[in-house]
Amino acid sequence: MKKMIKSLAGVALASTLAMSVQAASLKIAYDADPVSLDPYEQLSGGTLQMAHMSFDPLIRWGQDLSFEPRLAEKWERVDDLTMRFTLRKGVKFHSGNTLTAKDVKWTYDRMVNSADYKAIFAPFAELKVIDDYTFELVTKKPYPLVLNSATYIFPMDSQFYSGQDDKGRDKGLIKKHGDTFASRNISGTGPYIVSDRQQGVKLQYKRFDGYWDKKSPGNVDDITLTPIKENATRVAALLSGGVDFIFPVPPNDHKRIERSDKADLITLTGSRLISFQLNQDRVEAFKDKRVRQAIVHAINNEGIVKKIMKGFATAAGQQGPVGYAGFVDDLKPRYDLKKARQLMKEAGYEDGFTVTMMAPNNRYINDAKIAQAVASMLNRINIKVDLKTMPKAQYWPAFDERAADIMMIGWHSDTEDSANLTEYLTACADANTGWGQYNSGSYCNESIDKLVKVAGTETNLDKRAKLLQEVEKELYQEAAYVPLHWQNLAWGARKGVNAEEVVNIMNFPYLGDLVVSEK
Repeated sequence: MKKMIKSLAGVALASTLAMSVQAASLKIAYDADPVSLDPYEQLSGGTLQMAHMSFDPLIRWGQDLSFEPRLAEKWERVDDLTMRFTLRKGVKFHSGNTLTAKDVKWTYDRMVNSADYKAIFAPFAELKVIDDYTFELVTKKPYPLVLNSATYIFPMDSQFYSGQDDKGRDKGLIKKHGDTFASRNISGTGPYIVSDRQQGVKLQYKRFDGYWDKKSPGNVDDITLTPIKENATRVAALLSGGVDFIFPVPPNDHKRIERSDKADLITLTGSRLISFQLNQDRVEAFKDKRVRQAIVHAINNEGIVKKIMKGFATAAGQQGPVGYAGFVDDLKPRYDLKKARQLMKEAGYEDGFTVTMMAPNNRYINDAKIAQAVASMLNRINIKVDLKTMPKAQYWPAFDERAADIMMIGWHSDTEDSANLTEYLTACADANTGWGQYNSGSYCNESIDKLVKVAGTETNLDKRAKLLQEVEKELYQEAAYVPLHWQNLAWGARKGVNAEEVVNIMNFPYLGDLVVSEK
Protein backbone atom coordinates (compact mmCIF):
# COMPACT_ATOMS: atom_id res chain seq x y z
CA MET A 1 0.00 0.00 0.00
CA LYS A 2 1.47 3.31 -1.07
CA LYS A 3 1.33 5.96 1.63
CA MET A 4 1.44 9.72 1.11
CA ILE A 5 2.98 11.91 3.81
CA LYS A 6 0.75 14.13 5.90
CA SER A 7 1.89 16.91 8.22
CA LEU A 8 0.71 17.59 11.75
CA ALA A 9 -2.54 15.74 11.14
CA GLY A 10 -0.52 12.58 11.64
CA VAL A 11 0.39 13.58 15.18
CA ALA A 12 -3.28 14.00 16.01
CA LEU A 13 -4.03 10.54 14.67
CA ALA A 14 -1.09 9.09 16.56
CA SER A 15 -2.34 10.71 19.76
CA THR A 16 -5.71 9.01 19.28
CA LEU A 17 -4.04 5.66 18.65
CA ALA A 18 -1.86 6.04 21.72
CA MET A 19 -4.91 6.12 23.95
CA SER A 20 -5.82 2.58 22.96
CA VAL A 21 -2.47 0.84 22.80
CA GLN A 22 0.06 -0.34 25.31
CA ALA A 23 3.83 0.00 25.35
CA ALA A 24 5.42 -1.82 22.46
CA SER A 25 8.75 -3.10 21.22
CA LEU A 26 10.04 -2.51 17.72
CA LYS A 27 12.49 -4.53 15.65
CA ILE A 28 14.01 -2.62 12.75
CA ALA A 29 16.42 -3.62 10.01
CA TYR A 30 18.44 -1.08 8.06
CA ASP A 31 21.09 -1.86 5.46
CA ALA A 32 23.75 -0.67 7.92
CA ASP A 33 24.05 0.65 11.45
CA PRO A 34 25.65 4.00 12.41
CA VAL A 35 29.44 3.93 12.40
CA SER A 36 29.63 5.96 15.60
CA LEU A 37 27.57 7.29 18.52
CA ASP A 38 29.17 10.71 18.05
CA PRO A 39 26.65 12.93 16.23
CA TYR A 40 29.45 15.05 14.74
CA GLU A 41 32.00 12.46 13.68
CA GLN A 42 30.39 11.95 10.29
CA LEU A 43 27.70 13.81 8.37
CA SER A 44 25.65 10.89 7.06
CA GLY A 45 22.15 9.49 7.03
CA GLY A 46 22.99 6.79 9.56
CA THR A 47 24.47 9.30 11.98
CA LEU A 48 21.44 11.60 11.70
CA GLN A 49 19.06 8.69 12.25
CA MET A 50 20.95 7.87 15.44
CA ALA A 51 21.03 11.53 16.51
CA HIS A 52 17.24 11.86 16.30
CA MET A 53 16.92 8.75 18.46
CA SER A 54 19.26 9.64 21.31
CA PHE A 55 19.66 13.39 20.99
CA ASP A 56 17.23 16.15 20.09
CA PRO A 57 17.85 19.11 17.78
CA LEU A 58 17.03 22.70 18.62
CA ILE A 59 14.36 22.58 15.91
CA ARG A 60 13.45 19.92 13.37
CA TRP A 61 11.87 19.62 9.96
CA GLY A 62 8.19 18.76 9.85
CA GLN A 63 6.85 16.36 7.24
CA ASP A 64 5.73 19.41 5.25
CA LEU A 65 9.25 20.95 5.58
CA SER A 66 8.10 23.51 8.14
CA PHE A 67 10.18 24.10 11.27
CA GLU A 68 9.02 22.47 14.52
CA PRO A 69 10.29 23.59 17.94
CA ARG A 70 12.18 20.95 19.91
CA LEU A 71 14.79 21.89 22.53
CA ALA A 72 14.35 25.50 21.46
CA GLU A 73 10.75 26.38 22.27
CA LYS A 74 10.85 29.70 20.38
CA TRP A 75 13.13 31.93 18.31
CA GLU A 76 13.10 35.47 16.97
CA ARG A 77 15.26 37.58 14.69
CA VAL A 78 16.95 40.39 16.59
CA ASP A 79 18.66 42.02 13.60
CA ASP A 80 20.06 41.09 10.16
CA LEU A 81 22.84 39.06 11.77
CA THR A 82 21.26 37.70 14.95
CA MET A 83 18.67 35.03 15.74
CA ARG A 84 17.75 34.58 19.42
CA PHE A 85 16.64 31.19 20.75
CA THR A 86 14.93 30.30 24.01
CA LEU A 87 15.52 26.81 25.42
CA ARG A 88 12.93 24.70 27.16
CA LYS A 89 13.41 24.50 30.91
CA GLY A 90 13.69 21.25 32.83
CA VAL A 91 15.13 19.16 29.98
CA LYS A 92 17.38 16.37 31.27
CA PHE A 93 20.21 14.50 29.61
CA HIS A 94 20.39 10.72 29.95
CA SER A 95 23.04 11.25 32.63
CA GLY A 96 20.62 13.29 34.74
CA ASN A 97 22.37 16.59 34.02
CA THR A 98 20.13 19.54 33.13
CA LEU A 99 20.33 21.14 29.67
CA THR A 100 21.37 24.79 29.63
CA ALA A 101 22.69 27.23 27.05
CA LYS A 102 26.18 26.27 28.25
CA ASP A 103 25.69 22.83 26.66
CA VAL A 104 24.52 24.39 23.41
CA LYS A 105 27.57 26.64 23.35
CA TRP A 106 29.90 23.69 24.07
CA THR A 107 28.26 21.72 21.27
CA TYR A 108 28.49 24.61 18.80
CA ASP A 109 32.18 25.14 19.54
CA ARG A 110 32.74 21.43 18.97
CA MET A 111 30.73 21.36 15.73
CA VAL A 112 32.67 24.14 14.06
CA ASN A 113 35.80 22.01 14.50
CA SER A 114 34.20 18.95 12.90
CA ALA A 115 35.54 18.31 9.42
CA ASP A 116 32.10 17.28 8.22
CA TYR A 117 30.03 20.04 9.85
CA LYS A 118 32.22 23.12 9.70
CA ALA A 119 30.97 24.06 6.22
CA ILE A 120 27.36 24.22 7.45
CA PHE A 121 28.39 26.73 10.09
CA ALA A 122 30.97 28.66 8.07
CA PRO A 123 28.53 31.60 7.71
CA PHE A 124 28.28 31.94 11.51
CA ALA A 125 30.42 34.23 13.65
CA GLU A 126 29.53 32.88 17.09
CA LEU A 127 27.00 31.42 19.45
CA LYS A 128 26.50 33.94 22.25
CA VAL A 129 25.07 32.84 25.60
CA ILE A 130 22.68 35.40 27.12
CA ASP A 131 21.60 33.42 30.18
CA ASP A 132 21.00 29.79 31.14
CA TYR A 133 18.11 29.43 28.72
CA THR A 134 18.76 32.06 26.08
CA PHE A 135 21.41 32.24 23.38
CA GLU A 136 21.95 33.89 20.02
CA LEU A 137 23.29 32.58 16.73
CA VAL A 138 25.22 35.39 15.08
CA THR A 139 26.20 35.28 11.42
CA LYS A 140 29.10 37.08 9.75
CA LYS A 141 26.78 38.50 7.08
CA PRO A 142 23.03 38.36 6.48
CA TYR A 143 22.29 34.68 5.98
CA PRO A 144 19.03 33.13 4.69
CA LEU A 145 19.45 29.63 6.18
CA VAL A 146 19.89 30.15 9.93
CA LEU A 147 16.96 27.95 10.89
CA ASN A 148 17.95 25.31 8.35
CA SER A 149 21.35 25.12 10.03
CA ALA A 150 19.84 25.02 13.52
CA THR A 151 18.24 21.66 12.69
CA TYR A 152 21.78 20.21 12.93
CA ILE A 153 22.50 21.43 16.44
CA PHE A 154 21.96 18.45 18.75
CA PRO A 155 23.03 19.75 22.20
CA MET A 156 25.47 17.40 23.88
CA ASP A 157 25.99 16.91 27.62
CA SER A 158 29.06 19.11 28.18
CA GLN A 159 29.65 17.76 31.69
CA PHE A 160 29.41 14.13 30.54
CA TYR A 161 31.87 14.70 27.68
CA SER A 162 34.36 16.77 29.68
CA GLY A 163 37.60 15.44 31.15
CA GLN A 164 39.81 12.61 29.91
CA ASP A 165 39.02 9.03 28.95
CA ASP A 166 40.93 5.92 30.04
CA LYS A 167 43.51 6.61 27.32
CA GLY A 168 44.21 10.10 28.56
CA ARG A 169 42.40 11.74 25.64
CA ASP A 170 39.83 14.52 25.78
CA LYS A 171 36.36 12.96 26.03
CA GLY A 172 35.12 15.58 23.59
CA LEU A 173 37.67 14.65 20.90
CA ILE A 174 36.27 14.27 17.36
CA LYS A 175 38.22 11.86 15.19
CA LYS A 176 36.78 10.00 12.23
CA HIS A 177 37.04 6.24 12.69
CA GLY A 178 39.13 7.01 15.77
CA ASP A 179 37.45 4.95 18.53
CA THR A 180 37.00 8.00 20.76
CA PHE A 181 35.03 8.31 24.00
CA ALA A 182 32.23 10.13 22.17
CA SER A 183 32.08 7.44 19.50
CA ARG A 184 31.43 4.78 22.17
CA ASN A 185 29.52 6.63 24.90
CA ILE A 186 26.41 8.75 24.72
CA SER A 187 24.37 11.15 26.83
CA GLY A 188 21.71 13.03 24.92
CA THR A 189 18.27 14.49 25.57
CA GLY A 190 16.50 12.22 23.08
CA PRO A 191 13.72 9.68 23.58
CA TYR A 192 16.04 6.66 23.63
CA ILE A 193 19.07 5.57 25.61
CA VAL A 194 21.53 3.24 23.89
CA SER A 195 21.39 0.14 26.09
CA ASP A 196 23.64 -2.15 24.05
CA ARG A 197 25.78 -1.75 20.95
CA GLN A 198 27.65 -4.37 18.97
CA GLN A 199 28.98 -2.69 15.86
CA GLY A 200 27.68 -4.40 12.75
CA VAL A 201 25.56 -6.84 14.79
CA LYS A 202 22.86 -4.93 16.68
CA LEU A 203 22.04 -1.66 18.38
CA GLN A 204 19.52 -1.64 21.21
CA TYR A 205 17.58 1.35 22.50
CA LYS A 206 15.50 1.74 25.64
CA ARG A 207 12.97 4.51 26.22
CA PHE A 208 14.36 7.32 28.38
CA ASP A 209 12.08 7.63 31.43
CA GLY A 210 13.14 11.25 31.89
CA TYR A 211 12.35 12.32 28.33
CA TRP A 212 11.11 15.90 28.28
CA ASP A 213 8.43 15.54 25.59
CA LYS A 214 5.50 14.26 27.64
CA LYS A 215 3.11 15.15 24.77
CA SER A 216 4.77 12.73 22.39
CA PRO A 217 2.25 10.04 21.37
CA GLY A 218 5.00 7.44 21.01
CA ASN A 219 4.47 4.12 22.77
CA VAL A 220 7.61 2.21 21.72
CA ASP A 221 9.72 1.44 24.78
CA ASP A 222 12.36 -0.84 23.25
CA ILE A 223 13.96 -0.81 19.81
CA THR A 224 16.41 -3.31 18.36
CA LEU A 225 18.22 -2.31 15.19
CA THR A 226 19.76 -5.17 13.23
CA PRO A 227 21.80 -4.28 10.17
CA ILE A 228 20.90 -6.57 7.25
CA LYS A 229 22.98 -5.80 4.19
CA GLU A 230 21.24 -8.13 1.73
CA ASN A 231 18.05 -6.63 0.28
CA ALA A 232 16.22 -9.93 -0.17
CA THR A 233 17.04 -11.04 3.37
CA ARG A 234 15.86 -7.74 4.82
CA VAL A 235 12.54 -7.90 2.96
CA ALA A 236 12.07 -11.57 3.88
CA ALA A 237 12.60 -10.69 7.54
CA LEU A 238 9.73 -8.18 7.34
CA LEU A 239 7.36 -10.51 5.52
CA SER A 240 8.07 -13.38 7.92
CA GLY A 241 7.48 -11.20 10.97
CA GLY A 242 11.10 -11.28 12.08
CA VAL A 243 11.27 -7.48 12.03
CA ASP A 244 8.65 -4.73 12.08
CA PHE A 245 10.22 -1.92 10.05
CA ILE A 246 12.85 -1.89 7.29
CA PHE A 247 14.80 0.48 5.08
CA PRO A 248 15.51 0.55 2.26
CA VAL A 249 13.11 -1.48 0.20
CA PRO A 250 14.75 -2.02 -3.21
CA PRO A 251 12.56 -1.43 -6.28
CA ASN A 252 12.59 -5.13 -7.18
CA ASP A 253 10.80 -5.93 -3.93
CA HIS A 254 8.09 -3.26 -3.91
CA LYS A 255 5.45 -5.55 -5.36
CA ARG A 256 6.29 -8.31 -2.85
CA ILE A 257 5.37 -5.98 -0.01
CA GLU A 258 2.39 -4.44 -1.80
CA ARG A 259 0.93 -7.92 -2.32
CA SER A 260 1.42 -8.85 1.34
CA ASP A 261 -1.45 -8.69 3.79
CA LYS A 262 1.07 -8.37 6.63
CA ALA A 263 3.02 -5.26 5.64
CA ASP A 264 2.73 -1.80 4.08
CA LEU A 265 5.03 -0.14 1.55
CA ILE A 266 5.61 3.54 2.30
CA THR A 267 7.17 5.62 -0.47
CA LEU A 268 8.27 9.21 -0.92
CA THR A 269 9.75 11.12 -3.82
CA GLY A 270 13.39 11.60 -2.87
CA SER A 271 15.98 14.31 -3.33
CA ARG A 272 19.21 12.38 -2.72
CA LEU A 273 21.49 12.83 -5.73
CA ILE A 274 23.49 9.76 -6.73
CA SER A 275 26.58 10.76 -8.70
CA PHE A 276 30.18 9.95 -9.56
CA GLN A 277 33.19 12.22 -9.16
CA LEU A 278 36.21 12.22 -11.49
CA ASN A 279 39.50 12.72 -9.66
CA GLN A 280 41.55 15.28 -11.60
CA ASP A 281 44.52 14.89 -9.26
CA ARG A 282 44.83 11.21 -10.11
CA VAL A 283 43.90 11.22 -13.81
CA GLU A 284 45.31 13.87 -16.15
CA ALA A 285 42.58 13.25 -18.74
CA PHE A 286 39.88 14.33 -16.28
CA LYS A 287 41.28 17.87 -16.35
CA ASP A 288 40.04 18.12 -19.95
CA LYS A 289 36.44 19.31 -20.01
CA ARG A 290 35.80 17.37 -23.21
CA VAL A 291 36.68 14.09 -21.49
CA ARG A 292 34.36 14.89 -18.59
CA GLN A 293 31.60 15.80 -21.04
CA ALA A 294 32.22 12.57 -22.95
CA ILE A 295 31.73 10.56 -19.77
CA VAL A 296 28.47 12.35 -18.98
CA HIS A 297 27.24 11.73 -22.54
CA ALA A 298 28.26 8.06 -22.39
CA ILE A 299 26.10 7.26 -19.36
CA ASN A 300 22.45 6.42 -19.94
CA ASN A 301 20.84 7.87 -16.81
CA GLU A 302 17.32 7.08 -17.90
CA GLY A 303 18.32 3.53 -18.77
CA ILE A 304 19.69 3.03 -15.27
CA VAL A 305 16.48 4.39 -13.77
CA LYS A 306 14.33 2.13 -15.94
CA LYS A 307 16.28 -1.12 -15.81
CA ILE A 308 18.12 -1.06 -12.48
CA MET A 309 15.94 1.24 -10.36
CA LYS A 310 12.71 -0.12 -11.89
CA GLY A 311 11.47 3.46 -12.26
CA PHE A 312 11.97 4.23 -8.58
CA ALA A 313 14.18 7.29 -9.21
CA THR A 314 14.33 10.37 -11.42
CA ALA A 315 17.13 10.75 -13.96
CA ALA A 316 19.18 13.84 -13.09
CA GLY A 317 21.10 16.34 -15.16
CA GLN A 318 21.90 18.70 -12.30
CA GLN A 319 22.36 18.76 -8.52
CA GLY A 320 19.06 19.90 -7.04
CA PRO A 321 15.66 18.40 -7.94
CA VAL A 322 12.46 20.25 -8.78
CA GLY A 323 11.53 22.46 -5.83
CA TYR A 324 15.08 23.29 -4.81
CA ALA A 325 16.39 26.81 -5.29
CA GLY A 326 18.57 26.72 -8.39
CA PHE A 327 16.65 24.07 -10.34
CA VAL A 328 16.79 24.74 -14.11
CA ASP A 329 14.19 22.95 -16.19
CA ASP A 330 16.38 22.88 -19.32
CA LEU A 331 19.26 20.94 -17.73
CA LYS A 332 18.30 17.43 -18.79
CA PRO A 333 20.32 14.19 -18.80
CA ARG A 334 22.33 14.07 -22.05
CA TYR A 335 22.98 10.49 -23.08
CA ASP A 336 24.45 10.54 -26.60
CA LEU A 337 27.00 7.82 -27.30
CA LYS A 338 27.95 9.20 -30.73
CA LYS A 339 28.71 12.61 -29.24
CA ALA A 340 30.61 10.99 -26.36
CA ARG A 341 32.94 9.21 -28.80
CA GLN A 342 33.42 12.39 -30.80
CA LEU A 343 34.39 14.33 -27.67
CA MET A 344 36.94 11.66 -26.73
CA LYS A 345 38.43 11.91 -30.22
CA GLU A 346 38.60 15.72 -30.04
CA ALA A 347 40.38 15.49 -26.71
CA GLY A 348 42.96 13.07 -28.10
CA TYR A 349 41.72 10.05 -26.13
CA GLU A 350 39.98 8.09 -28.87
CA ASP A 351 41.87 4.96 -27.79
CA GLY A 352 40.83 5.55 -24.22
CA PHE A 353 42.62 4.76 -20.96
CA THR A 354 42.23 2.70 -17.78
CA VAL A 355 40.87 3.96 -14.45
CA THR A 356 39.91 2.61 -11.04
CA MET A 357 36.43 3.02 -9.61
CA MET A 358 35.05 2.45 -6.11
CA ALA A 359 31.46 2.30 -4.88
CA PRO A 360 29.67 1.04 -1.79
CA ASN A 361 27.54 -2.07 -2.00
CA ASN A 362 25.16 -1.41 0.90
CA ARG A 363 24.71 2.35 1.16
CA TYR A 364 22.46 3.39 -1.72
CA ILE A 365 19.72 1.49 -3.51
CA ASN A 366 21.36 -0.85 -6.05
CA ASP A 367 24.67 0.99 -5.63
CA ALA A 368 26.88 -1.90 -6.76
CA LYS A 369 24.65 -2.67 -9.76
CA ILE A 370 24.67 0.99 -10.77
CA ALA A 371 28.49 1.09 -10.59
CA GLN A 372 28.71 -2.04 -12.73
CA ALA A 373 26.39 -0.51 -15.32
CA VAL A 374 28.37 2.74 -15.44
CA ALA A 375 31.63 0.82 -15.83
CA SER A 376 30.12 -1.07 -18.77
CA MET A 377 28.90 2.15 -20.39
CA LEU A 378 32.33 3.79 -20.08
CA ASN A 379 33.86 0.80 -21.82
CA ARG A 380 31.92 1.85 -24.92
CA ILE A 381 34.13 4.94 -25.19
CA ASN A 382 37.27 2.90 -24.46
CA ILE A 383 37.57 3.84 -20.80
CA LYS A 384 38.44 0.55 -19.09
CA VAL A 385 37.25 0.47 -15.49
CA ASP A 386 38.75 -1.57 -12.65
CA LEU A 387 35.73 -1.57 -10.31
CA LYS A 388 35.80 -2.41 -6.61
CA THR A 389 32.70 -2.36 -4.42
CA MET A 390 32.70 -2.72 -0.65
CA PRO A 391 30.50 -2.36 2.46
CA LYS A 392 29.72 1.12 3.70
CA ALA A 393 31.98 0.76 6.75
CA GLN A 394 35.00 0.18 4.53
CA TYR A 395 33.94 2.54 1.77
CA TRP A 396 33.90 5.80 3.71
CA PRO A 397 37.52 5.59 4.90
CA ALA A 398 38.51 4.79 1.30
CA PHE A 399 36.45 7.74 0.07
CA ASP A 400 38.15 10.06 2.56
CA GLU A 401 41.50 8.84 1.23
CA ARG A 402 40.39 9.48 -2.39
CA ALA A 403 41.51 5.91 -3.03
CA ALA A 404 40.15 5.56 -6.61
CA ASP A 405 39.98 7.59 -9.80
CA ILE A 406 36.18 7.57 -9.89
CA MET A 407 34.10 7.40 -6.71
CA MET A 408 30.37 7.23 -6.05
CA ILE A 409 28.74 9.70 -3.69
CA GLY A 410 25.09 10.14 -2.75
CA TRP A 411 24.00 13.42 -1.21
CA HIS A 412 20.82 14.76 0.26
CA SER A 413 21.09 18.49 0.88
CA ASP A 414 21.57 19.08 4.58
CA THR A 415 19.69 22.37 4.32
CA GLU A 416 17.06 21.28 1.76
CA ASP A 417 18.78 23.71 -0.62
CA SER A 418 20.93 23.20 -3.75
CA ALA A 419 23.78 25.43 -2.53
CA ASN A 420 24.61 22.76 0.03
CA LEU A 421 25.44 20.24 -2.71
CA THR A 422 27.84 22.69 -4.35
CA GLU A 423 29.53 23.57 -1.07
CA TYR A 424 30.28 19.95 -0.25
CA LEU A 425 30.58 18.15 -3.58
CA THR A 426 32.02 20.53 -6.18
CA ALA A 427 33.51 23.52 -4.32
CA CYS A 428 37.26 24.09 -4.24
CA ALA A 429 38.50 22.08 -1.26
CA ASP A 430 39.27 24.20 1.80
CA ALA A 431 40.11 22.40 5.03
CA ASN A 432 39.63 25.59 7.05
CA THR A 433 36.03 26.19 6.00
CA GLY A 434 35.01 22.63 5.17
CA TRP A 435 34.03 23.56 1.61
CA GLY A 436 34.67 20.70 -0.79
CA GLN A 437 34.81 18.21 2.09
CA TYR A 438 33.30 15.48 -0.12
CA ASN A 439 34.77 16.66 -3.42
CA SER A 440 36.75 13.54 -4.29
CA GLY A 441 37.10 14.79 -7.86
CA SER A 442 39.23 17.78 -6.81
CA TYR A 443 37.22 19.93 -9.22
CA CYS A 444 37.75 23.65 -8.56
CA ASN A 445 36.09 26.65 -10.18
CA GLU A 446 36.48 29.83 -8.15
CA SER A 447 33.85 31.72 -10.18
CA ILE A 448 31.23 29.13 -9.19
CA ASP A 449 32.28 29.29 -5.55
CA LYS A 450 31.96 33.07 -5.67
CA LEU A 451 28.38 32.83 -6.95
CA VAL A 452 27.47 30.42 -4.15
CA LYS A 453 29.00 32.72 -1.55
CA VAL A 454 27.02 35.68 -2.87
CA ALA A 455 23.86 33.55 -2.75
CA GLY A 456 24.76 32.71 0.83
CA THR A 457 24.18 36.30 1.91
CA GLU A 458 21.19 37.04 -0.32
CA THR A 459 17.99 37.08 1.71
CA ASN A 460 15.82 37.93 -1.32
CA LEU A 461 14.84 34.39 -2.28
CA ASP A 462 14.07 35.18 -5.93
CA LYS A 463 17.46 36.80 -6.46
CA ARG A 464 19.11 33.95 -4.60
CA ALA A 465 17.41 31.36 -6.82
CA LYS A 466 18.72 33.09 -9.96
CA LEU A 467 22.26 33.02 -8.61
CA LEU A 468 22.01 29.31 -7.87
CA GLN A 469 20.56 28.67 -11.32
CA GLU A 470 23.71 30.21 -12.78
CA VAL A 471 25.72 27.81 -10.63
CA GLU A 472 23.82 24.81 -11.98
CA LYS A 473 24.24 25.97 -15.58
CA GLU A 474 27.99 26.40 -15.20
CA LEU A 475 28.46 23.03 -13.48
CA TYR A 476 26.42 21.42 -16.27
CA GLN A 477 28.52 23.01 -18.99
CA GLU A 478 31.74 22.09 -17.18
CA ALA A 479 30.62 18.50 -16.55
CA ALA A 480 32.11 19.06 -13.12
CA TYR A 481 30.70 15.73 -11.90
CA VAL A 482 28.56 12.88 -13.25
CA PRO A 483 24.92 13.13 -12.11
CA LEU A 484 22.90 9.90 -12.29
CA HIS A 485 19.53 10.24 -10.56
CA TRP A 486 17.63 11.37 -7.51
CA GLN A 487 16.91 8.32 -5.40
CA ASN A 488 13.39 7.84 -4.09
CA LEU A 489 12.71 6.47 -0.61
CA ALA A 490 10.81 3.35 0.38
CA TRP A 491 10.22 1.78 3.77
CA GLY A 492 8.44 -1.40 4.71
CA ALA A 493 6.39 -1.68 7.89
CA ARG A 494 4.35 -4.37 9.55
CA LYS A 495 0.62 -3.66 9.62
CA GLY A 496 -0.11 -1.65 12.74
CA VAL A 497 3.28 0.03 12.97
CA ASN A 498 1.88 3.29 11.53
CA ALA A 499 5.31 4.34 10.29
CA GLU A 500 3.82 6.67 7.68
CA GLU A 501 3.29 9.13 10.53
CA VAL A 502 7.01 9.48 11.34
CA VAL A 503 8.99 9.06 8.10
CA ASN A 504 10.20 12.04 6.06
CA ILE A 505 12.20 12.90 2.94
CA MET A 506 15.32 13.48 5.07
CA ASN A 507 15.10 9.79 6.06
CA PHE A 508 15.53 10.14 9.79
CA PRO A 509 12.21 8.77 11.07
CA TYR A 510 11.07 10.34 14.32
CA LEU A 511 10.64 6.99 16.07
CA GLY A 512 10.14 8.66 19.44
CA ASP A 513 6.67 9.67 18.15
CA LEU A 514 5.86 6.27 16.67
CA VAL A 515 2.68 4.52 17.76
CA VAL A 516 2.64 0.75 17.27
CA SER A 517 -0.70 -1.03 17.51
CA GLU A 518 -1.08 -4.56 18.78
CA LYS A 519 -0.13 -7.34 16.36
